[in-house]
Amino acid sequence: MIKTRFALLRHGVTQWNAEKRIQGRTDISITPETVAWYQKHKLPEDWCQVPWFTSPLSRTRETADALGIGSIAPASPFIEMNWGMWEGEKLPDLRTRLGEQLRENEDRGWDFRPDKGESPRDVLERATAFLRGCDLPSFGVVTHKGVIRSVYAAARGWNMMGKIPDKLDWQCLQVFGWSEMSGLSIEALNVPLISSEPEL
Repeated sequence: MIKTRFALLRHGVTQWNAEKRIQGRTDISITPETVAWYQKHKLPEDWCQVPWFTSPLSRTRETADALGIGSIAPASPFIEMNWGMWEGEKLPDLRTRLGEQLRENEDRGWDFRPDKGESPRDVLERATAFLRGCDLPSFGVVTHKGVIRSVYAAARGWNMMGKIPDKLDWQCLQVFGWSEMSGLSIEALNVPLISSEPEL
């Protein structure tokens, strides 16, 4: 039996996202173009009346504000994975510089860890700790790619190695279930936001 049903939405695009830089905990705002896009969209009806949280980073709050989500509370367990010394870097540059060392690190799957950063397992542990203490039947979080991937992987039974089993649309809601007995489950993937512009 599912105790909690929750939706995760990735924040909008920042300049570092556009430049394909690793962002991690670096606090960067979403672009004006991204704000404008989210202002033309709204949550699906099912998710308009539930409590919403954001991570402590400004890009999640800005995304929630642009979507018109009302009452929002910060939830630090849903902050982005800490990428340590690699924040601001581009992955191709890291591959060139670190070579086999990076490949071996990536092959650790759940235990992949950037220099002085977190592993996906660390991210999952703090997210599930929040779920264990949550008594809400439903809620949503504007969060980060690293958090969503960790929750998705646990729900899907993916070891975080190789190609992701499902293509996730980062402008959509990813909906999961949680119970203490059965853990995480996938409820629905790629639930689209609704355009709030009038049809012509």
